Amino acid sequence: MPLDRAALPVLSMPRAAKRLLVLTVDASLCVLTVWLAFYLRLGEFVALSGPALWAALASVAIALPIFIVFGLYRAIFRYAGWPALMTVSKAIAIYALIFSAIFTAMGVPGVPRTVGLIQPMLLLLTVGASRALARFWLGGLYQSQLKLAALPKVLIYGAGSSGRQLAAAMTNSLEMRVVGFLDDDERLHGHVLNGLRIYRPDDLAGLVESLSISDVLLALPSGNRQRRNEILASMRAAKVSVRTLPSVTELAQGRVSTSDLRPLDIDDLLGREPVAPNHILLGRNVSGKVVLVTGAGGSIGSELCRQVLKLAPRVLLLIEQSEFALYAIHRELAGKLVDSSIQLMPLLASVRDSARMQEIMRAWRPETVYHAAAYKHVPLVEHNPGEGLRNNVFGTLAAAQAAAVCGVADFVLISTDKAVRPTNVMGASKRLAEMVLQALAADGAKTRFSIVRFGNVLGSSGSVVPLFRQQIRDGGPITLTHPEITRYFMTIPEAAQLVIQAGAMGRGGDVFVLDMGEPVRIIDLARRIIELSGLSLRDEENPEGDIAIEVTGLRPGEKLYEELLIGDDPQPTSHPLIMKAREEYLPWCVLEQKLATLQRALDANDVGVLRQLLQQLVSGYCADEAIVDWVHLQNASAQ
Repeated sequence: MPLDRAALPVLSMPRAAKRLLVLTVDASLCVLTVWLAFYLRLGEFVALSGPALWAALASVAIALPIFIVFGLYRAIFRYAGWPALMTVSKAIAIYALIFSAIFTAMGVPGVPRTVGLIQPMLLLLTVGASRALARFWLGGLYQSQLKLAALPKVLIYGAGSSGRQLAAAMTNSLEMRVVGFLDDDERLHGHVLNGLRIYRPDDLAGLVESLSISDVLLALPSGNRQRRNEILASMRAAKVSVRTLPSVTELAQGRVSTSDLRPLDIDDLLGREPVAPNHILLGRNVSGKVVLVTGAGGSIGSELCRQVLKLAPRVLLLIEQSEFALYAIHRELAGKLVDSSIQLMPLLASVRDSARMQEIMRAWRPETVYHAAAYKHVPLVEHNPGEGLRNNVFGTLAAAQAAAVCGVADFVLISTDKAVRPTNVMGASKRLAEMVLQALAADGAKTRFSIVRFGNVLGSSGSVVPLFRQQIRDGGPITLTHPEITRYFMTIPEAAQLVIQAGAMGRGGDVFVLDMGEPVRIIDLARRIIELSGLSLRDEENPEGDIAIEVTGLRPGEKLYEELLIGDDPQPTSHPLIMKAREEYLPWCVLEQKLATLQRALDANDVGVLRQLLQQLVSGYCADEAIVDWVHLQNASAQ
């Protein structure tokens, strides 16, 4: 606003200058009110000369010392409310006694006696009005300037259209204050854009110190991941927190706001550039069809539901045994539903309940099933192996047999890289679930059974990324089981899209493997998350750092390295990120008998026999020597 812009120079003046300004204003008001008092008494304006000039000078000489004594100039903006008006009134009351005594009681030739009474009243009104104006015009702006100065100062990386829109959107932000731009274009360095200076990115470390910068906002929505990595590498030593805007596709509306900002997640640093999905494959088994997702409330299952909903199925069946998880995903999807013809059906069920699964499938006759229900936390399943096997193996068997009985066209199992030469029960159970589908497919089932195997997904339940972020918020340390532990990573949306596309390519018994990019050392991941939070690693080289990394040792069943293939020579498919593995399996007539034996061992909770059976069934399974099943250990200690 023009008034606000005019007030800023006043607020930026030194305190002594502000006091001098107010003294000048009050002196001018003394002269003005004497002149007005003459007009009110005589009915005409008189020149400020002779007796009128002497009256005006006398008013200034009497008023200003009194105002100074009463402290009207000690805190200009603080004395702008009712206490200030009372102080002004007291000061002018003393002034009125002296001024009226001289010009009314004693009298001065050429000055009407009533001027001595009129002028103090006018002075009270004008001085009081000036203080009220100061409160109205400057007081609120002054407080806002104080609040603005206290906000965290940030730089925007990128002086393009997105950067300019972001800076404009943050003009009145109550969270942070933009103080400049960083840009790679040397032609812009030193220039001012919308009142904000454009700096060289190489100067960031110095700017952090001189301008007290806390955050850098990346306004590069069209920049590729490699370019972002280069920028982040250049900022690592600056100790600033980094936030970013979504990609161009997420900003299709053409406007940028502060709500679009998000913390720069680790998925911006990992893997390859996203490959555009094949929309024919995406829609083949979903669009206009009845689709069922088991484990719909889990991290993978819920993202599958989101992606499926975008592809406009006729009916989406949400199967979940957790009441709260089912409520949460159903509520979220219902809020996103724009096509009222799509039916969302939240169904409480356990995939281990064969009768319930058949009942559901007979009622809706789904054409595609995505089986994401599983226990997947390695240490928890290692301590509860029986439940892991019941859910992951026999739950998969129950769901698959129900699908075959009810004429489901496509059944897709979500598997894991931990199924390859597993060292834990969770991985062994998932490999056994894969073998169940391979055997059923080879046994002549009309349902096309497919398996999609991939590694860790960022942000899933049990993922290290949210755990590390929480540990950083708590002040550390970040806990790491081994300094050499390595994992594959992929974002949840990308994994879900690839699962849908891979399932559409299934012919029966296929094991699809997703290209996860290069494996990542978890300790490097932890270091990057610390740096992206604007903090430093505390170690022997930097004992004054913010967050330490503590190595706790490998947990039961945990591997240092994960693999995606059991055999060799994976076959390419029509999608560049999806391969087809060649994996051996047992014929259904043999596997069925082995599963019956496994079921009897489960019923007896004989953990030793369970481990022996898994070693016979699952190629490469090598269990830890110690049994860590909690129930087994408790029973052993009680004997």
